[in-house]
Amino acid sequence: MHLVHEMRRLRAEHAALTTLSGFLMDLLAAPELPRPTELAAVRSMFRDTLVRHLKCEDWILYPRLKASGDAELSRLARQFVGEMGHLAEDFVAYDARWTEAEIAGDWPGFCRETEAILDAIGMRIEREESDLYPAAEQLDSSLGEMARH
Repeated sequence: MHLVHEMRRLRAEHAALTTLSGFLMDLLAAPELPRPTELAAVRSMFRDTLVRHLKCEDWILYPRLKASGDAELSRLARQFVGEMGHLAEDFVAYDARWTEAEIAGDWPGFCRETEAILDAIGMRIEREESDLYPAAEQLDSSLGEMARH
């Protein structure tokens, strides 16, 4: 299981999501509704990056970690899926609900829901970066050492 390149890409996507989340939060903090095209552009970039990232994690990374043969890493991956596996569905529902017309009609509601979903995504990123990714990289490093001997 060579995860080095995969992990590098996933970490880069975390950085991009964090940056785009910051752009969205800046738009939410503006005293008035931002231009629809500006908001739509940032939301689209965030959505595309997040969906690609979650698909890779949920369909490739997590199953690989669960099947790694390392009991602790498998447990950790199952725990993350159990705690945060619903995030993709939650985001899709949020994104579909908030059309341009809905946003214009309920800017405060959109701001509240956007902050909540961005917080949930941010917490997942932090936990993956601090707990899951280092464990996966450690396993990959250990397997690489064993293969060289």
